[in-house]
Amino acid sequence: MTPSLPEFAIEISGLNKTYAGNSIQPPQEALININLKIPRSAFFGLLGPNGAGKSTIINIMAGLVIKSSGDVKVWNYDIEKEMRQARSSIGIVPQELNIDPFFTPREVLETQAGLYGVPKSERRTEDILDAVRLLDKADSYARSLSGGMRRRMLVAKAMVHSPPILVLDEPTAGVDVELRQQLWSYIRGLRDQGTTILLTTHYLEEAEELCDQIAIINHGRLVTSQKTDDLLRSLDSKELIVTIDQALSAVPEGLVNFNVDLSNSHKLVFHVPPSEMPVEAVMDAVRQAGLSIIDLTTKESDLEDIFLMMTQDHEA
Repeated sequence: MTPSLPEFAIEISGLNKTYAGNSIQPPQEALININLKIPRSAFFGLLGPNGAGKSTIINIMAGLVIKSSGDVKVWNYDIEKEMRQARSSIGIVPQELNIDPFFTPREVLETQAGLYGVPKSERRTEDILDAVRLLDKADSYARSLSGGMRRRMLVAKAMVHSPPILVLDEPTAGVDVELRQQLWSYIRGLRDQGTTILLTTHYLEEAEELCDQIAIINHGRLVTSQKTDDLLRSLDSKELIVTIDQALSAVPEGLVNFNVDLSNSHKLVFHVPPSEMPVEAVMDAVRQAGLSIIDLTTKESDLEDIFLMMTQDHEA
C-alpha cells in the first residue's frame, strides 16, 4: 500500500538553538521558539536580514547543526529519530560554491547519487544535467565552469536522489539576470511536478514574484508567516505622488492635515490607505492651495516595504 503524502513538507515546533559562550563571548540565541509549517508542494520564502537565523534553520534540517530543543519533521520524518529518511527527503543548494574543481559535473552527480544509494539503473544524471543546461559541459572540469554554471551544478547535485523538498539558500546570489530567469524556469517546473521549494533570498522582488507563502525571521524569532497576497494586503498603505508646476520650500498650510511629505521642490507625496484613497479630496486640496498639477502617480506597497517595516519594528 502506497503511504499517504504528508500535509506539510516541513513542520517546525518550538525550535531553539543557543550557541555556547566562552570567556570572551556570552551564549548566543540563534533561534527562539520557531514554529513553522510549510505545506506540501508550496513555493515558500524564508526571509530575514543577515544573521537572522535562516541558515541555522536550514542547517538543522540538513543535520549540520544540532538543535538545542524543539521538534523538526522533514516529510513527516523526525530529523533525529528518523535521520536517514529525513535527509533523503531533502535536497539543499547552499550559498557557497562548494564543488571539487577537479570533478566534472557528471562525476559530481554520479558520486552524489552513490552517496544516497541510488542504484545505477535508476540514476538520471544526463536528464538532470540537460534540465539545468549543463549537458554540453558534462565532462568538463568544474574549475573551467563559470560561476553561473557552478550554481546550476549545485541545483543538479541536490536533485540526484529525487527529493520531494528542495531548499535553495540564496541560489541567485551573484548570478546574471538571464541565468536567474533560466534557473527559475527550471525550479517552477519542479514545483509544478509537486516538489516543495523552500527559498531564502535577498532579492525581495524575486520572493514576491515566486513565492505563494512567505515567513520573515529576525533576531532568531519568527515575525510573520502568511500567504504572500495576504502579507501584501496587510500593509494598508499607498503613495499618491503629485507633481506641481511651481517650486515649494515647505508643505503649504492647506495640506498639513494630510499625511504628506515634500519629496523635492516640485513633488508632494501623500501617504494614505488604499481602502480610503481620497484622490479627489487630495486634488481639490492641492488646487485650493493655489498649486497646478502637472502629473499624478500612485505607488503600491510592495514586499520590501513590509520587510523593512516588520524587521525594524522587531529590533531588539
